[in-house]
Amino acid sequence: MTALTVVLAVLAALPFIMFGLAKVTGRLGMPERAAHLGFTEAAYRRIGVLEILGAAGLLVGLAFPLIGVAAGGCLLVLVLSGAVLHLRSGDGPKGAAPALVAAMLVVLYGIVGASI
Repeated sequence: MTALTVVLAVLAALPFIMFGLAKVTGRLGMPERAAHLGFTEAAYRRIGVLEILGAAGLLVGLAFPLIGVAAGGCLLVLVLSGAVLHLRSGDGPKGAAPALVAAMLVVLYGIVGASI
């Protein structure tokens, strides 16, 4: 494991932890965002829990690489699904940008982690 792997894992995990906690706690206008995307608050909270668990998996993956790869793959599917939902709901590229940035971090983490 290299320092780059650690940095990418942490950078990739941070947005998922931040947005996941916001969804779980209902902060930062998340109830309105849930309604805008067609989710109930309960469903949006479950998505937040999945984001937090995926981020934890990325960090655990620093010690157990297979867990990190599995968590990264699950997060990638989750975040790209979110980007598509934002685009379909009329948010445009600006609404999907956070999801796409997070997806790029997860992909970079996977590439660097797999090359070791």
